[in-house]
Amino acid sequence: MPTLSFHNPTGSEFPGEETPRGAAVRTNGPVLPLRVFLVEDSAILRDRLVEMFAAWENVEMAGHAETEAAADAALRTQNWDVLILDLQLLHGTGLGVLATLRTHRKPGTTVMVLTNYAIPSYRARSLELGADYFFDKASDFEKIKDVFTRLGELRKAARQNR
Repeated sequence: MPTLSFHNPTGSEFPGEETPRGAAVRTNGPVLPLRVFLVEDSAILRDRLVEMFAAWENVEMAGHAETEAAADAALRTQNWDVLILDLQLLHGTGLGVLATLRTHRKPGTTVMVLTNYAIPSYRARSLELGADYFFDKASDFEKIKDVFTRLGELRKAARQNR
């Protein structure tokens, strides 16, 4: 059975089209950059992602964490739009981050799980806990750009429709 990469309970390809979660943020000025918070304990992958985001238009890093506790504390206080979350962390798990995030997640944010452990039970649990996307690091890495492109388009359209 093939692994599905995208999930959205509304059935649309991207979040935000039929649900407030992941919806574009309206501003009075130019389109604001998507602020990314990264929860990843691999310094090599974290650096690769930061380099990738630096090359993209309207994307900026809001911060990063390597452990469940650090992620929970930062996600409560940092201003972020997109969370990219690994499941296996230095201490704790991404599932623990998702579980606590349910109590304080801001509307209009997007959560992407990016993991080497893309097994059906982790996928199901991640989506149950509120992840919008579930990606396999080995095969779905490039799909992150597609999501960011679509989120940027939604922001731009919301700005134009204001």
